[in-house]
Amino acid sequence: MSGIEYRPFARTLPPGRARALPWATVIGGSAVTAWPAVANIPLMPPFGLLMLLTWRLLAPFALRPWAAAPLGLVDDLVSGQPLGSAVLLWSLCFLGIDLVEQRLGMRDFWQDWTIATGAIAATLLGGRLFALPIGMVVDGAALAQIAIAVALFPATARLVAWVDRKRGQPR
Repeated sequence: MSGIEYRPFARTLPPGRARALPWATVIGGSAVTAWPAVANIPLMPPFGLLMLLTWRLLAPFALRPWAAAPLGLVDDLVSGQPLGSAVLLWSLCFLGIDLVEQRLGMRDFWQDWTIATGAIAATLLGGRLFALPIGMVVDGAALAQIAIAVALFPATARLVAWVDRKRGQPR
């Protein structure tokens, strides 16, 4: 028997819960970064951003285009970044992804990973510009955080694909 089961009469999640699930996963990803961890350099990747980008790239209609602003505000409040930095940077990520989508007709996973890499790097470096004093050098920590976040993108893609598949199935 194959791993794919077709159940046309299976009960699905109520529409409100199905629409709220992507929002909840992004907010949960933002809350993970508030986990108390002692470190000399900030290496924890921005899980909220990873979840947001993954939802946008894998299930483009799960989140509306304006969803990046309120979710960025929640991330700013939870993570301690300057208020409005994630709102701006996440909204710019959504606009950039829309521009790339207009140019590409069809995408595969490698192109999604490349798009996510550019968005992650731009967002983390832009966040550094907002949060740090001018002249402070944190190139090594920023590159390490970008590398860790890019390496975790396939794991978040798998998680989002699993959650998206479960949205239409009973619990």
